[in-house]
Amino acid sequence: MPPRRTFRRPLGERRYRKMFVIATEGAKTEPEYFSILQQIVGNVIVNIKCLTRDKKSAPRSVLDRMKRFLDDEGLRDEDEAWLVVDKDKWTHEQLAELYNWSQGRANYGLAVSNPLFELWLLFHFEEAKGISTAKKCSERLKRYLPDYKKGIKRQMITKDMILQAINRAKQRDDPPCSDWPKKTGTTVYRLVERILCS
Repeated sequence: MPPRRTFRRPLGERRYRKMFVIATEGAKTEPEYFSILQQIVGNVIVNIKCLTRDKKSAPRSVLDRMKRFLDDEGLRDEDEAWLVVDKDKWTHEQLAELYNWSQGRANYGLAVSNPLFELWLLFHFEEAKGISTAKKCSERLKRYLPDYKKGIKRQMITKDMILQAINRAKQRDDPPCSDWPKKTGTTVYRLVERILCS
């Protein structure tokens, strides 16, 4: 068995106070969003590392990607590891496997968006009333981000918008779900709050 590696920073660079390792289902939108969040909070406070998909987006693939990273790099007790997925077409059993993993340690987490991550983006602009499908969510988001399929630009998201998104997502998650939203909603706000409070 190869020796276990630990996360190393370049020489001369300060150690981040806290690292968030995030395995995402999406290969573009989620990493871009968390890159913007990294810029907003400042890279001295936290380090956000996104593990993006390798052509596989099923919940088990997201979990496997995270497990490989943790086996190779390890995780300090003060750091956090999060899985970020959509409810989409995934079954209860598939999401339950991720939820069960997230309960294994205090610094593991699961953030699920129902129907998809774009709902979290939409909360930056409005309350997303009447949204029940992925198609409706994407169509409504295009009102605010007409070119979001090409990427999210840094100037499109501000810290105030993030705080509004947190409040809107919390209002929708009332009472707070224990595992993941069964109806339209997202628990991405829990991860973003953890990052902002670090």
